[in-house]
Amino acid sequence: MAGKRYNDAVKRYDRERLHTSEEAIELVKSLSTAKFDESIELVMRLGIDPRKTEEALRGTVALPAGTGRVVRIAVFAQGEAAIAAREAGADLVGADDLAEQIEGGMLDFDIAIATPDMMPTVGKLGRALGPRGLMPNPKTGTVTMDVAKAVAEFKGGRVEYRADRNANLAVPIGKVSFSSEDLATNLTAVIDELVRVKPATAKGRYIKKVGLASTMGPGIKVDHTALLDARRSRPRARSSPNAARVGNFFAPGTAEFRFRQSLGESGWGVILAPLASATDNFIVTKDIRCS
Repeated sequence: MAGKRYNDAVKRYDRERLHTSEEAIELVKSLSTAKFDESIELVMRLGIDPRKTEEALRGTVALPAGTGRVVRIAVFAQGEAAIAAREAGADLVGADDLAEQIEGGMLDFDIAIATPDMMPTVGKLGRALGPRGLMPNPKTGTVTMDVAKAVAEFKGGRVEYRADRNANLAVPIGKVSFSSEDLATNLTAVIDELVRVKPATAKGRYIKKVGLASTMGPGIKVDHTALLDARRSRPRARSSPNAARVGNFFAPGTAEFRFRQSLGESGWGVILAPLASATDNFIVTKDIRCS
């Protein structure tokens, strides 16, 4: 049964109207009445069949503005990899000893990362980790030799997405306390990532429904057609003399441009340095001509 605050919030907007993403973000923020900093989730219905292996959508996406959450990470590693994980800020690091703690009921972490050699040990924890979505998986970058990089990325705002058996998908894009601009930036990053990984076998409309909701608030319907139109209308970069190709999408800034390899539109620029938070991001500058 819905509470009084929820019922009051529902009366303050048109539940059937399709809102622009900007309107939906403002509505979600204004309708939040909880006494804590609520999370905001992007919820989508996709035109895929998750029963087909090639359409089982799962992966991770880096949120440029972060998640606003304090993420606890457990790392299964030994030797130098364990040392690197601790130095990167992992909350729990171990091998057989960590596995024994988990078997004993300790699940005080949000993400589990493992080196490939530790997977036989981690595999035995399937009953404890699997139902909670904590089992390390190569598709999400949580089975890797570079555990320090994985820890840094997940601490810095990388989140996992996964379509359920009904093709629904929910991804956190920040907190109510975030600025509208930061929430919009994170929302755009998620949409771009999902468009990038669209299965080649998916037929018909790919993104069917989009909504936003805070932890305790009602859902706001988003006009997914306008969302995709806005994405297609972004300016593209052209090739330029002496420019090095660095990625497939750019968002213009005042003095520099950020390119993200994973987003799916052509871009050119001079690479200055990789960003620390994600290896598929680069800072580029100057030698850009926009269409």
